[in-house]
Amino acid sequence: MEGLVEDFLRRGRRVAVVGVSRDPGKYGYRVYFDLKGKGFEVYGVNPNVDFIGGDRVYRSVLDLPVKVDFVVFVVPPSVGLKVLEDCLRVGVKRVWFQPGAESDEVLEFCRRNGFEVVWGVCVMLKSEGFYG
Repeated sequence: MEGLVEDFLRRGRRVAVVGVSRDPGKYGYRVYFDLKGKGFEVYGVNPNVDFIGGDRVYRSVLDLPVKVDFVVFVVPPSVGLKVLEDCLRVGVKRVWFQPGAESDEVLEFCRRNGFEVVWGVCVMLKSEGFYG
């Protein structure tokens, strides 16, 4: 999986963070600002948040103004399944599940639908050195 991790980070500059949060204590907040601080073009997705740090947040990946290179999931697996269906609709098939966002059902959906998947590793730790 290490080669896939590096490929995601080297080739993917546009990233959606599903589960972005306004709460600095939540991982959705930390992941969003960590990636943004490393030079990634980051889009927040959360149907319950309008803005974070002055940036617009989108209700779903269907609403994003651009096609992203990959989607980082910081949501429970039950929410992730719905978002994966939306990812299929917009043609984004590279996904990264933060620890705890994956499940057997989510991973099986990804396998059946030809997604490239990173899971079990934190994007904040792996993205060190992949900025700008």
